[in-house]
Amino acid sequence: MTTDLHVPGVQRRMLAAAVLASFVSFLDGSITNIALPAIGRDLGGGVVTQEWVVDGYLLTVSAFILLSGAVSDAFGRLRVLRVALVAFAATSVLCAVAPTAGILIAARLLQGVAGALLVPGSLGLIIATFSGSAQAKAIGAWTAWTSVSQLFGPVVGGLLVDSLGWRSVFLIGLLPAAASMLLLGRRRDAGREGPRPSIDVPSAALTAIGLGLLTVGLIEIGGGTHAVLPSGASAALIVAGAVLVAAFVLRDRRARNPLVPPSLFTARNFSAGNGTTLFVYGAGGIAFFVPALYVQQVLHLPATVAALVALPSTVLLIVLSGRFGALAGRLGPRRFMTAGPLVAAAGVLIWLLTGLGQAQVWFVAAGIVVVGLGMSMTVAPLTAAVLGAVPETESGIGSAVNNAVARVAGLVTTSSAGLILGGAVSTPGFGRVAVVAAVLMVAGAAVAFAGIRGGASAAD
Repeated sequence: MTTDLHVPGVQRRMLAAAVLASFVSFLDGSITNIALPAIGRDLGGGVVTQEWVVDGYLLTVSAFILLSGAVSDAFGRLRVLRVALVAFAATSVLCAVAPTAGILIAARLLQGVAGALLVPGSLGLIIATFSGSAQAKAIGAWTAWTSVSQLFGPVVGGLLVDSLGWRSVFLIGLLPAAASMLLLGRRRDAGREGPRPSIDVPSAALTAIGLGLLTVGLIEIGGGTHAVLPSGASAALIVAGAVLVAAFVLRDRRARNPLVPPSLFTARNFSAGNGTTLFVYGAGGIAFFVPALYVQQVLHLPATVAALVALPSTVLLIVLSGRFGALAGRLGPRRFMTAGPLVAAAGVLIWLLTGLGQAQVWFVAAGIVVVGLGMSMTVAPLTAAVLGAVPETESGIGSAVNNAVARVAGLVTTSSAGLILGGAVSTPGFGRVAVVAAVLMVAGAAVAFAGIRGGASAAD
């Protein structure tokens, strides 16, 4: 059965469905960070439990997102997106009723599998529905509206945590999931020409196991008094995880049906864009994870205040992302992808002023505002540059690769948060986080400046 995806009215519905599907995934990240201190107080485990609540989700998202791109291309974007929405809703309920930290972490691992299907599926739907400058504009709109989750999540999350408890934050995503299902309606994917592409399951297993070992090792080595494993064992897990990830790269190069087609990286903007993604999203992972903990656990302010501190930066993302996406469609993404991370780097360095011991919450808030401005300059042009360099037939795996890079980068930095903080949240540790995030942002800007060429759709 063919679809009517290129009819203007249907395009608007599909864009709205894609936005809401991504909203579910992004909302989970923004709202969960606010709830971490309350989860820690209720279930115990200190920073280690808090890291695992975040990284359990990121781990399975990172491990399965490449596989999900291949699955989306093989079985159809609309079909896979529907399955993902249902699975995410079910695992969200499981998180909400979890009686112990172990069960909550297990539920988060399952939720990540569903989340791995959401973002590539939604972006792949946009790539299949729009083309040319309209595609860059649609990606900009997708970025702006999914940023609403970062506005909606912390504020509503703070109110929910302070009034109903942390469990309620896992149920709020059921509403956008249901709305996305309604907008998709009964539409089906277009008929496939030729055989269905095969999926390299061993490669997916190498990434899943490798990232799992790497994550456990990084969390445990920085876990302080809450660590279960000795430092030697944690270091061994890190090495083993890195070896397995390297083995995946080597296998994928030689596989008959690679999970990540090497031909994708022959496009200069795809390679450079993913390099920028690695550094920028690595910085963003730790930059958006630690401030919520710092405001609540060091400054002893309620969750609602922690949410409000992040509010202005999210407003900037919502208001400006679409505009920067449209500008990138006309002027090319290079200048925005270079300037944006540099602005964000300046923002995180403002956090060093918290060491003065006065007006600390205002320095945290000011830094987050500047980071939001830098990210609003970066995200939509970056997404347009990467996906504009990918053929439509490979948009699912292209989107999955970019999202995998972003998720793995965030996974590694948040897993390392305990190590950077010194095992507990403190003002000196917050300063170290600021320096690490700034260095990563500057590296991302350098990669974009050196590597990105042409317009948003340049492939060479």
